[in-house]
Amino acid sequence: MTSTPVESTKSPSVTLRFMAAPTDVLVAGAQGISGGRVLEWIDKAAYACAVQWSSTYCVTAYVGHIHFNRPIPSGHLVEIRSHIAMTGRSSMHIVNEVLSADPREGVFTRACDCLVIFVAKDPATGRSTPVPSFIPTTDEEKRVAAAAESRIGLRKEIEQEMLSQTYDGESDAPRVVHRFLAKPTDVNWGGNVHGGTAMEWIDEAGMNCTMEWSGERTVAVYAGGIRFYKPIHIGDLIEVDARLTRTDSRSMHVTVHVNSGDPRGGNANLETAIHATFTYIGINIDGDPLAARKFIPRTEEDKRLSEHAETLRKLRATHAPMPLIPEPAAPKLVD
Repeated sequence: MTSTPVESTKSPSVTLRFMAAPTDVLVAGAQGISGGRVLEWIDKAAYACAVQWSSTYCVTAYVGHIHFNRPIPSGHLVEIRSHIAMTGRSSMHIVNEVLSADPREGVFTRACDCLVIFVAKDPATGRSTPVPSFIPTTDEEKRVAAAAESRIGLRKEIEQEMLSQTYDGESDAPRVVHRFLAKPTDVNWGGNVHGGTAMEWIDEAGMNCTMEWSGERTVAVYAGGIRFYKPIHIGDLIEVDARLTRTDSRSMHVTVHVNSGDPRGGNANLETAIHATFTYIGINIDGDPLAARKFIPRTEEDKRLSEHAETLRKLRATHAPMPLIPEPAAPKLVD
């Protein structure tokens, strides 16, 4: 017998506000916080929103379509607004907007926005569990729900395209592999590695790969198709495998797999936990974009993966889903 979701009287939104610290900067001398750390913040805010709505433990299932529009400097006041857009049986589609302001000026401007999908879990069984239905009532809530729904088809096509690829053939593509153990400090409230922490690992490997290739400082400008397949446990052996798949005039496209498993079994025990695509650009000392060093794929697999990166770009352009957040109005002052 299955439970029927019911309406909730709880608030469908959460706002976090805090100061970006010097320790949030990944690379010495960088102009802003790394994309991975911003994703970690987003995941925590979205988690708080999901748990508040569902009243149970939740896990990240998908993060998609994030354009990092501008850097967030250390010392800025950061505000992350997370709001339920729509619900399924056990899933919650959460829209997140990241803004920041120099506290001396008090003017908030948008840095990025994205959609995160969480799934509610029964803590006793670990199985998905029904969540209260979110019923939009205002015109803006209905618009956001329609925007979230407009992404479902695109997300399925992207996931199918990503799953259809293989990564074990002959390749001379630039590649970086980070290996380490998941630490107790990585734990989330359910006892596993926090999804936001894993996304920071992904960005670190992707940045390492693109900096080695380009010889320049690089920053993430886009992240998409971040799919979570299995939980990562404390003490697991982690392998973050970042491979350059394509370069354009400025951009460098990277596919990243996070594999995890019991370290006593070595590579034989590693299974894919997360799959993601990131795009980076090189920047000069003033933060201006640089031309990308060209990567010419030569093996059959590298040629296929280069076309795969272009296919993902075309899919996103073809679908052109509705914007989750309307164009910004007048900047909001710190209150």
